[in-house]
Amino acid sequence: MAHDNENEHVLRQIDENLKRVYQQNLEEDLPDRFKQLLDQLKKQEPGKEA
Repeated sequence: MAHDNENEHVLRQIDENLKRVYQQNLEEDLPDRFKQLLDQLKKQEPGKEA
């Protein structure tokens, strides 16, 4: 039973860390190069203005 509790604790820690890293990535700003590429793509779309 103690082994199961330890495994659950480790799995919870892994889960929390993965969520934290994912959230940090969501909050990061896009690099300027990506923004430039997105602007170029938007300009190529018919009927769209950037």
